[in-house]
Amino acid sequence: MDVKTILRKCQSEKTAVLATNFYNLETLTAVVKAAGITGAPVLLQLTRSSIDYMGLKQAVSMGRRAIEDNGLTGWIHLDHGGSVELVERCLDEGFDSVMIDASEKPFEENIETTRKVVEMAKKYGNINVEAELGYVAKLGQEQDGSGFTTAAEAKAFVDATGVDALAVAIGSAHGFYKKPPKLDIARLAEIHAATPVCLVLHGSSGIPHDQVREAIANGIVKVNLATEIKDTFMRALKEVLLSTDEIDLRKVFPKAVDPVVELLCEKYRMTGAIV
Repeated sequence: MDVKTILRKCQSEKTAVLATNFYNLETLTAVVKAAGITGAPVLLQLTRSSIDYMGLKQAVSMGRRAIEDNGLTGWIHLDHGGSVELVERCLDEGFDSVMIDASEKPFEENIETTRKVVEMAKKYGNINVEAELGYVAKLGQEQDGSGFTTAAEAKAFVDATGVDALAVAIGSAHGFYKKPPKLDIARLAEIHAATPVCLVLHGSSGIPHDQVREAIANGIVKVNLATEIKDTFMRALKEVLLSTDEIDLRKVFPKAVDPVVELLCEKYRMTGAIV
């Protein structure tokens, strides 16, 4: 099963794949442990900063080995690829799915860049290509609705690019929220009705589970989770460090994994996808 197939399966079942970023061995371990417990598929995400930190080949090797050794169904995805060049590097390295993010560019330039990646990806096999349309606020920024995706724009964008998955701006934000988030479910339903493309929710950290489930019921088939993974790991690690004089990181770091596993089990159950 490839990424396109699992996303379409989720679309028909009104479930979603939880796409999880990983940053080191410990966060990767937490992801695969939680997936093993819940029977969920694994979509491991790497950003440019994580690739720069771990190294592209090493990060991919870690992900592939973790999936294989734990007997999981899983794939590797480039999250927020900021350039065609980075996307191509990741495709050359065997990524199953890639995101080209030209959402901050003018509409026509976003179309042109996305179309280029869609065409380029064809020579690598049945690769899932994701793009973003609209403005999903960054860490600490307010989401005022002015950059939300419209149904008309989504349809025009998908028709012009042939993209497989589309991240939409409906009230979520990257990072934590200054005030309780409120997803625009009515807008999401309009987008879902306007185009058959697989819809993606970025910035799920901190969004109440009932809102995420409602979004899934209205077309979201991929839910990205990153900030809560980092935050849970670091909070747990700080508690461990404050309570021990142990200097062997091989004994200290694993103690911060269990709270992340617990978090991820809840998120996998929330999204509902199984294999």
